Order: sequence, then structure tokens, then C-alpha cells
Amino acid sequence: MTIQYRVVVAKRDERVEGPDDAEVVVTVPLAAAADPGFDPTVAFMQGRLKSTGSTGALFEALRDGSAAAAISRLASQP
Repeated sequence: MTIQYRVVVAKRDERVEGPDDAEVVVTVPLAAAADPGFDPTVAFMQGRLKSTGSTGALFEALRDGSAAAAISRLASQP
């Protein structure tokens, strides 16, 4: 299962990692992702992290830490 991560900087300005034809797309605002205590699982439960596609694949990425790593990389880009 492929996942694309998007960190939204502003309208029409996103930092993207992952294939365009991904089965799951995860979107989070930069303001949330750049928070020092950002936890993607908590952000999902609070509605700040959104996803389309298989929820099971999202939960697996949250559990194994790959979602946190990808979002962190995107949030730290200049």
C-alpha cells in the first residue's frame, strides 16, 4: 500500500512526499506538523491530520512510525 504525505504551507503550496497515484493521501497543516510536541496519531484524533483511502494503512503507518518520520521531514524543509 502506497502513501503520499502532504504538509500544507499555504493555499496551493504543499510539500509532498510519495507517489501521485498513492492509495492513501495524508494531509496536515505545517503549523500543526511544526509543533514541537507533534504526534500524528493525536493530530488524527483531533482532526488536524486528514487522510483519504484505507484507514488500516494509515493506522499501520502511524503505528510503525513511518508517518511521523515523513511528516517531520516535510515540516523541516525550508
